[in-house]
Amino acid sequence: MKISGFTMARNANKLYYPIRQSIESMLPICDEFVVALGECDSDDATRQEIEAIDSPKIKIIDTKWDLEKYPHGSEHAHQTDIAKEACSGDWLFYLQADEVVHEKDLPIIQEQCRRFLSDKEVEGFLFNYYHFFGDYSHFHFAHGWYKKEIRIIRNDPQIHSWRSAQSFRRIPDFDGIHYREKKGTYKLQVVPIKASIFHYGWVRPPRLMKKKMKAFSVIHSGPRAAAKKHNDLNFDYGPLNKLRKYKGTHPKVMHDWMRHFDWREELNYSGTYPVTRRKLRHETLKNRLISWVENNLLGGRTIGGSKNWILLRRRK
Repeated sequence: MKISGFTMARNANKLYYPIRQSIESMLPICDEFVVALGECDSDDATRQEIEAIDSPKIKIIDTKWDLEKYPHGSEHAHQTDIAKEACSGDWLFYLQADEVVHEKDLPIIQEQCRRFLSDKEVEGFLFNYYHFFGDYSHFHFAHGWYKKEIRIIRNDPQIHSWRSAQSFRRIPDFDGIHYREKKGTYKLQVVPIKASIFHYGWVRPPRLMKKKMKAFSVIHSGPRAAAKKHNDLNFDYGPLNKLRKYKGTHPKVMHDWMRHFDWREELNYSGTYPVTRRKLRHETLKNRLISWVENNLLGGRTIGGSKNWILLRRRK
């Protein structure tokens, strides 16, 4: 059995993505690791961060991004597919540049890949998620934050990254362009795995969080819309005391990275804000009510939201 790791990135270093930690977290169980690296700015050190890992398993593919040909975030999916297609493993393990896997879960992941290798009905594995927000001690479990997602897929040429690369779908006769098209696509049949993805995409200094959001908006909506939407300097994370407290351990590869946490004084732990402040989506009354129902009456099951898979529940 062979496991390939893969990811895509551009300007990850300057936008505060822990891409090196992400790669290092899954590298021990990967036989190879492919990175589709877009053209980075002159003040970005993403390539240096990846090369510093100094592993013969890693292969970097230099790419160019075309936001006109792949609009509304679909360039993310296109870049993910470039990396995927260069993989040779039986199973393909995908992490985005702000996602990390805990070392304690690696044996579980490896065992499940081996167990279902010959069961062709299983097309992938579904992981649990921790979405950290503001700092490394609080995470989201609110409505609108996906609690699970596909991160390992079978090496099948018909399986492609989908929409803005959040997930995967089977797309027969894919034209290689329309990543957001739903018609003619099929959800993957997956097995849930007792392993978690640690998502750190919302843990940045407030000024860099705003910078990242603006860059993300350019990819999805274009430069003009991004400039209009993100014209303030710093991101306001809101009252962190309303979120869940994380009581477990973080992946070891993140420990040095976390020592650079120096924006605590810019965060709000009291919940006291002016009534005129614009609330974030998870703070609205509607969202809070739906979240309460999901977490207290539905056992964490979501109302609506992304369910881009078919769960093979019969397997233990």
